[in-house]
Amino acid sequence: MASLCIGVLLQYSSIDAHAEDDMVVIPKGHYTPLFKSDDGVKTIAVESFYIDKYPVTNSQFHAFTKQHTKWDKAAIKPVFSDSNYLKHFSDDVMGDIAAQPVTNVSWFAAKAYCRSVNKRLPTTSEWEYVAKASQNLADGSKEPEYKQQILEWYSRPNTVTLPNVHETQANYWQVYGMHGVVWELVSDFNTALVTGESRGDTQLDKQLFCGAGAASSVDPGDYAAFMRYAMRSSYSAHYTIESLGFRCASDVKEIR
Repeated sequence: MASLCIGVLLQYSSIDAHAEDDMVVIPKGHYTPLFKSDDGVKTIAVESFYIDKYPVTNSQFHAFTKQHTKWDKAAIKPVFSDSNYLKHFSDDVMGDIAAQPVTNVSWFAAKAYCRSVNKRLPTTSEWEYVAKASQNLADGSKEPEYKQQILEWYSRPNTVTLPNVHETQANYWQVYGMHGVVWELVSDFNTALVTGESRGDTQLDKQLFCGAGAASSVDPGDYAAFMRYAMRSSYSAHYTIESLGFRCASDVKEIR
């Protein structure tokens, strides 16, 4: 894995000078969406990109709100958040929660944070591509025990205290806390279940609500993926949830 990552770094340069310090370069590959299209199983090409090693923390987001005050808890407009926005921020002292993943933050605010550091939210395809990696393989779907581990994570009740981001588990790409910590926002959450064809989308809706979603899925046993897609399809950009956070991504450019 180390030689692969070094090779990619030699071919690409980040648009951000700090990317190699707090981000991981992910080589290009393919992502297979959960649901089949009318033409059967299709894969989506994923170009090489950078993704944060860790979810954004409370202290990082707190610093952002102080620099960009329109996103402060006391100033944010209702159109960009709901009433639970940053409800766990009680004062200017982060204390024990400083290194924990930030939650209770809307998609609008997460997008603004990423933009403020010259990054962006990852796409669904990018996030799922990274998330399918187990600790030992780039494609953890080949490890039944890993799939079961994710299900056990998802089935646990939410804990009051989240772990510090540096204490979470790293996957094959050395990206930490992709599962079992918090749900994570993606840039295109509102197209998570869309095929791009209106007739196909209508049929997809019927299959989902009639309980036949598994019949049209690529991997009917990937219950964790069903849970993530259900989460995204029910989400609205101003929602804030105490188990929902985010991390940033950025593009890479090939050296000509």
